[in-house]
Amino acid sequence: MNRAFAGALFAAAALSAGAANAAPVTASATARANILQQITVTNTSDLDFGTIVSGAAASTVAISTAGARTCGAGLTCTGTTTAANFNITGTNNAVVTITGDNSVTLSNGATTMTASLVRSSAGGALSATGTGSVTVGGTLSLAANQADGVYTGTFNVSVDYQ
Repeated sequence: MNRAFAGALFAAAALSAGAANAAPVTASATARANILQQITVTNTSDLDFGTIVSGAAASTVAISTAGARTCGAGLTCTGTTTAANFNITGTNNAVVTITGDNSVTLSNGATTMTASLVRSSAGGALSATGTGSVTVGGTLSLAANQADGVYTGTFNVSVDYQ
């Protein structure tokens, strides 16, 4: 029995010596980080529907994303109009998405109106210098004989890297 035990020990020692002498295997990986410049969005003009004289029936006034006005039936529209404009800065050639509010409530302090909003772009690549812009137009819904006053409201535009 001692011979069998000694043989088993010899065999085990031989196997463990072979495993201990095997060459280690190594693999490599690359560490990576893509750093983007913080996006900034700056409002450079507000959405302005101009001056509107309300009519006896409900109607709408629309401002395109280019700033052109369409005055609804029964209304009189005058004054300068503008689409809202937002300048965007970020990483050169980076792709961004543009989202924001789809409507805005305007109030004169006592009465409200709602305007649906439309953006000129849902996103795309910034320029080679890291700039872009988006304009916002909308359609303002006036009630029949809408109460007079200066109506204002705020809305948001958000820009994020894609």
